[in-house]
Amino acid sequence: MGSARLDRRVDEYIDRLPEWQQAICHQVRAVVREADPEVDETIKRSVQPYFVLQGNICALLATKDHVNVFIYDPAVPDPNGIINQGQGNATARAIQIYRGDEINRDALRTMFRAIIANNRAGGWRRIKAAPNPRR
Repeated sequence: MGSARLDRRVDEYIDRLPEWQQAICHQVRAVVREADPEVDETIKRSVQPYFVLQGNICALLATKDHVNVFIYDPAVPDPNGIINQGQGNATARAIQIYRGDEINRDALRTMFRAIIANNRAGGWRRIKAAPNPRR
């Protein structure tokens, strides 16, 4: 079993943010690494931090008043209701985290683990297209 490949460009992205956004990004980064030690970090779209393992798991994007955590698996359930943007989106939904918001780390970790499991099984598109043997 490997360990996460950290990317200094992700550090640079986070370090440029206001302290409250840095704290959110550090928490999300820690949770995604807790979900699986093999998660890699990279930068896509020129500046955006992505966390990947056999496919995208999530991405961070700081805006003026919140941090978006884009969730790259529309098939993963959200029983705790932590997704608050993009429900019904064909490829990604988001959790918008505002200054002072509490992050539900357990729900987020569970969601990341489900996305990783789907990625390892070929990705949500493949799983969604597979025939249901119980029909």
